[in-house]
Amino acid sequence: MAQIIDPIPSDESNRIVCCYVNATSKIQIARSSNTGNWYFERVVFPGQRLVFEAPSQAVLEIHTGMMASSILSDNIPCDRLAMDEEDSSAFIQQLNGQATEAANEGLATAKHENLTTVS
Repeated sequence: MAQIIDPIPSDESNRIVCCYVNATSKIQIARSSNTGNWYFERVVFPGQRLVFEAPSQAVLEIHTGMMASSILSDNIPCDRLAMDEEDSSAFIQQLNGQATEAANEGLATAKHENLTTVS
């Protein structure tokens, strides 16, 4: 399910959907830069795909985790990570479907728990 903790400001007109894959065997931190007042940071596990929305001028900093520290491994302009329109639309539809499915599962669980406690 999508996690939107700090959404892009609504006045940002040049938004793009981006995809980054951690192709290493190490945990990485992906952090936005060159984004003004907006901040984005996520842990990306080995083999994990990170799909996110960002301003088109943003740069994704990749920090590789070491013992008690991290090293800046790469700076990638987000426009190089941009998904094409078709892929990003399909991804957003998939997320919406997963969110609906999770909500329905939550309702079913709540109903089951209520029936169990009433009986």
